[in-house]
Amino acid sequence: MNSENKAPETDTFSLLKELSEIPGVSGQEDRIRARVCDHLAPLVDELHTDTLGNLTGLRRGHNSSGKRVMLAAHMDEIGLIVTRLEKGFLRFAPVGGVDLGALPAQEVTVHGRSDLPGLIASRPPHVLSMEEREKPFAQADLFIDVGLAADRLAEHVSVGDFISIRRSADSLGNGHATGKAFDNRVSVVVLLQALRILQGRSHGWDVAAVVTVQEEIGLRGAKTATFHVAPDVGIALDVTYAEQPGASPDEALPMGSGPAIGLGPNMHPVLREFLVNAAERDEIPYTNEVLPGNSGTDAWAMQVSQSGIPTALISVPIRNMHTPAETVVLKDIDRSARLLAETICELPDDLSALALDSES
Repeated sequence: MNSENKAPETDTFSLLKELSEIPGVSGQEDRIRARVCDHLAPLVDELHTDTLGNLTGLRRGHNSSGKRVMLAAHMDEIGLIVTRLEKGFLRFAPVGGVDLGALPAQEVTVHGRSDLPGLIASRPPHVLSMEEREKPFAQADLFIDVGLAADRLAEHVSVGDFISIRRSADSLGNGHATGKAFDNRVSVVVLLQALRILQGRSHGWDVAAVVTVQEEIGLRGAKTATFHVAPDVGIALDVTYAEQPGASPDEALPMGSGPAIGLGPNMHPVLREFLVNAAERDEIPYTNEVLPGNSGTDAWAMQVSQSGIPTALISVPIRNMHTPAETVVLKDIDRSARLLAETICELPDDLSALALDSES
């Protein structure tokens, strides 16, 4: 049956826009967690925030199989942190894998005693030598201007305050959208939309929907959450590299062709095959993503937790990753949500049906 037209009721772009614009740098996810909680609460039976800050919603299965699948989508984003106050300006360091070349002239919010708008600036080109103009920006070349005099700046900002990029999400042509923090608010939307689909479906397994923290600085939230949830299987949700100029076909995937299903040692081969079968059965377009080692996603933390968790990975291709201009095809989000929901509904009561114990 082709269910391509059975989209979730909540508009995907509106939800992505709302969540992507909320600040949530790794280590300071309070605001984004509170908003995700508002969306998650009506879709689950229990809601819990752990000590590290992971948000876990438990949706119970309909026939009490006793099996539990963990879904993991991280809510944190890359950002900056104040390192020094210098003559009325702020020096900073990156939190996560920030692309320094994308920072000059970006608007930011400094989360001090109150939120301050600011701008990332550098020396103007007409005062630079030709040699300096040809070099890429270094962190030492950049500073943040919030418009306050030096004697007033310390009243509002302290060393250690977080800084987030300030950028609104916009729709582009042909069903594309662009904005900041699509890594990984895109997958938070996938998770929420999949749970909305499940509202009208029957599934035997309990679903532990975990929105994790601090993925961008070491998969920390997924490590602690997997230990707490102790799932029978895990499915991580993330974004991956999409085709664009300068990216080789070996490292980038087409946009608009549906979710990417991970393939490699980080993925359990039988669980992956189960995802592929679900996609083909329900006519959901997908691509294969070859990951020869550690995927760099929450899937890695899930797989090696406790005595090992059979794990799979669903990713949405985006362009311009880790910049304020990340770009996605909205239909890929909807298709990923459908694939996730269909897979959950088809998980068997008997784990041996997946041969999880016999596969290495």
